[in-house]
Amino acid sequence: MTKIEVLDPDTVNQIAAGEVVERPASVAKELLENAIDAGATSILIDVASDMAGVTKIRVTDNGEGMTPEEAVLAFHPHATSKIRDIADLSAIHTLGFRGEALASIAAVAEVTLVTRPRGGAALAGTRIVVRGGEVVEKSEVGAPEGTTVAVERLFYNTPARRKFLKSRNTELAHIYTVVENLALAHGEVAFRVVHNGKERMATQRSGGVLNAVAGLYGADLARALVPVEGKLPFLAIRGYISRPSESRGNPSQVVISINGRSITSRQIAAAVREGYGTLLPKDRYPVTFIDLSIDTGLVDVNVHPAKREVRLSREREILAAIAAAVGEALAGHDLVREAAAEPVQQQILPPGPAPAVGETASSYTAGHRELTLSDRQLRRTEGEGAENLLPAMEPVGQVAATYIVAEGTDGTLYLVDQHAAHERILYDQVTELRDAGAGSQELIVPVVLSLPPKESAALRDATGLLAGEGFVVEEFGRDTFAVRAVPAALGAVEDPEGVRETIAEILNGESRTAPGRREAVTCIVACRGAVKAGALLTHDQQKRLLAQLARTKTPWTCPHGRPTVVAFDKRKLDGIFRRT
Repeated sequence: MTKIEVLDPDTVNQIAAGEVVERPASVAKELLENAIDAGATSILIDVASDMAGVTKIRVTDNGEGMTPEEAVLAFHPHATSKIRDIADLSAIHTLGFRGEALASIAAVAEVTLVTRPRGGAALAGTRIVVRGGEVVEKSEVGAPEGTTVAVERLFYNTPARRKFLKSRNTELAHIYTVVENLALAHGEVAFRVVHNGKERMATQRSGGVLNAVAGLYGADLARALVPVEGKLPFLAIRGYISRPSESRGNPSQVVISINGRSITSRQIAAAVREGYGTLLPKDRYPVTFIDLSIDTGLVDVNVHPAKREVRLSREREILAAIAAAVGEALAGHDLVREAAAEPVQQQILPPGPAPAVGETASSYTAGHRELTLSDRQLRRTEGEGAENLLPAMEPVGQVAATYIVAEGTDGTLYLVDQHAAHERILYDQVTELRDAGAGSQELIVPVVLSLPPKESAALRDATGLLAGEGFVVEEFGRDTFAVRAVPAALGAVEDPEGVRETIAEILNGESRTAPGRREAVTCIVACRGAVKAGALLTHDQQKRLLAQLARTKTPWTCPHGRPTVVAFDKRKLDGIFRRT
């Protein structure tokens, strides 16, 4: 008896489905790409869910539709209208081409397709029902021109796969991400997303990328973007990038498409980041919406089963062109952050001296406001704490408004990273307040957040986790939330960006265990509330910061493991200057 057997068709189809259909968002992606390839100018995505998860995805388009014969063939594995032979793979202009999508989806779900050809003589359309890869119904039905595909009971015949799905809101967030990426890459198509009867997202046809950004992410972000363009004989770069002031704590809003295909590429994202040079800190990422038009002969789209990745020829030239285009775009624009209107604050510091000769009144005012903010941040972290674990030291000044220079009683030179140090102080306080179960401070005026659908879904899913950290967040309308309380350690800091950063971190760190997610949120809260690198500190503020750091449990590192203090004893200094 041979050890090698040919697998039966059902097993083969389910294995193929495992490569293409990972979750409900995979279904949405494949159906939307088919609709775009069919020439649709309007697409409706109707999603239904219950508390357990997504129960149905229906995509309706006004594309070219199919005849009865084509509708049946569409469910055959590797049946496609996009290519005819292997040579066509080097000149693909469509989003789909493998002929796997409908067959793979139908192998693990119940699929109903209703279609009618555009401009045909037939008044009736075709209805096909496929269950577990088998056509169980074919009939005529009244239908508009175009195609509707409804997918229900996903993974009904593969329960082991279904148990790996995440929460309902997490799966919805992935669906919204798919739609957002395609909407940004295809301004010629109007997208509308409805969830359980409520509209969650809508874009206009031919509105352009900037209008799509404004509709999806808000007008404030759209106004903060800078156009970027670049050209080589085989490459055209078009899109928008953010000013450095509109950076993010993770690369979740680096949206890239190649020839209209939304893709993931660490190399391209790194090239965009390289174009910013020193304008961004190492731990910050730009907001990016870029489409690359590349000669199809240089793009291999047949790399990943779900078509998320591509392989590029002449990659080094393409990446260099992207970095150069980003750098030129930033060099040609005013990158000064527009100051937001701030509420009048009670003066904590006494009035300082008049501006020095050559110093503008605005720079003097900005510096004084910066000192006031630092003082407010340090007052919040005053407290008893543990015994002093650092050697006695006296601050003597700052370097680059980032490092405190201090001298020990024995002549040791200390350099203290002011942000890392205050981050450690805040982290200990936030953890202590959280564990004590009393970590919230109610805001006099709630902070209202208007979020894109994918972040809204993530926030709904994370409400309990955020509440454990001291954030009280309530839904306040469609994709709008009111933050009514923040962790006590942050005091009255009303910074919507801090909540955004927290949500983005949770969304990107969904694979972590629950304790890991909670730890990540605690670190973000500490980072957002800490004195920043580049902030001016008075001698008294420097002294208070060092005293607070000395009373923490582990003053030598920040929560991320970076050093807070570096010491050069007199012997080491003598060696540096060869005073031996």
